[in-house]
Amino acid sequence: MSDRAAKDALFDAFAEVAKALASGRRAEIVDVLAQGERSVEQLADEIGQSVANTSHHLRAMARAGVLRTRREGTRIVYMLASDRVADVWAALRDIATEHVAGINELADAYVGDRSGLEPVTRAELEARLQAGDTVVLDVRPSAEYEAGHIPGATSVPVGTLRRLRSLSKDIEIVAYCRGPYCVYADDAVRQLRKRGFTARRLEDGFPEWKRAGLPIAAGTGG
Repeated sequence: MSDRAAKDALFDAFAEVAKALASGRRAEIVDVLAQGERSVEQLADEIGQSVANTSHHLRAMARAGVLRTRREGTRIVYMLASDRVADVWAALRDIATEHVAGINELADAYVGDRSGLEPVTRAELEARLQAGDTVVLDVRPSAEYEAGHIPGATSVPVGTLRRLRSLSKDIEIVAYCRGPYCVYADDAVRQLRKRGFTARRLEDGFPEWKRAGLPIAAGTGG
């Protein structure tokens, strides 16, 4: 093989990773799997696609090496090949936010008006956790909490928030979810404020917290 042909083959192989993420649904799959592993059926429900269409995407992504699988009874469960795959997705998302015209307008159309939600930075939340003067709520689905969460956070999936009765209104609440474009925490903050609580949202989400090298916990112990 000539040097040119070898180089072409090498760079084509590198580009397979980009091709594996080259649709909005595949990017969304990575965004979901950054929270924890899922079965095909669970992913299909998450991204609003048929099981057949979702399976097609997943097989292509697995062939490219960005996903791996395990069998659970009759189900195939998918997960990211490594945390580096989530890093690639985050980098693509950030580049688009900074350099692609219209991205911010599309984001605003999806997440709505956040001007009054007063985001808390990761550094501020870490300090407040150490001081013990904040209640932290993980409002993602419980399976995602069990896969990994911010230490000291309580799992309260956003759909169950209305049943929460034990929180004091004398302490500030910080809610977090999947990332900067996840609306679970927004919904939680709005619900809590309507009930008289002081509540804010984390500036992004658990994957960004983990990527920053901050402490994480797993399991249901909080």
